[in-house]
Amino acid sequence: MLANYHTHTYRCHHASGEDRAYVEAAIRNGMQVLGFSDHCPWVYENGYVSGTRMSPAEVDGYFQSLTDLREEYRRDITIYIGFESEYIPAQMAAQDRLLADYPVDYMLLGEHFCDPEPSPYLGQVFWDPALLERYVDMVIEGMETGRYVYAAHPDLMGFGGAQGFYDQQYGRLCDYLKAHDIPVEINLLGVVEKRHYTDPHFLRLAAKHGCKAIIGVDAHTPDRLDHRAGQAECETMAAMAGLPLVDFLPGLGPKHL
Repeated sequence: MLANYHTHTYRCHHASGEDRAYVEAAIRNGMQVLGFSDHCPWVYENGYVSGTRMSPAEVDGYFQSLTDLREEYRRDITIYIGFESEYIPAQMAAQDRLLADYPVDYMLLGEHFCDPEPSPYLGQVFWDPALLERYVDMVIEGMETGRYVYAAHPDLMGFGGAQGFYDQQYGRLCDYLKAHDIPVEINLLGVVEKRHYTDPHFLRLAAKHGCKAIIGVDAHTPDRLDHRAGQAECETMAAMAGLPLVDFLPGLGPKHL
């Protein structure tokens, strides 16, 4: 595994480990690129405080720490600084104002919520067809903005209803990703922790629609960046589904060599 663009930090309040430890684990693993994409802050007008993402006050420290590490390890690995964020139209303008003066390299779309928090977390199994359709609509609408390089754990929302409806809705998403040459993510966290995502059926559906794939570690602890067995399992899942893997994202490849 030569690159990972899905890396969190302790600032999201559900990850742990120092920033340096993530970098050194990636280097041990032989990675050429490490992209940090911690959960992006939102500006909440009602004073709500999220327990699952960094606060606006932590953005300065995030960029300072990672910029320093990028310089220190420039001969060993290329470091990119980004965010993972939902696409929630009502909150986008405030997020843009918050990040306007920061050198954000890229963003991942991680649609954990379709509405401002607090709202239902979508990373579980639902039976409501309308909710699955809305989730897929929101992911496609978000990707259409051009803000995001790929959709993290695109099959995050599980569906317990009819398989045909699942295939129809996620097939729409796969068609969109194929048409725009965007890989589907095989989420190592979900695979290693035996979550309902990444689903082998989803990967077979993605292959049927002509997609490519990329492995995203979704690292919440440094050791996950050197989890060879998990990487091998993700690679096997791609091979069994018939999905070609890509290593680097366009414009976000190694720069230190």
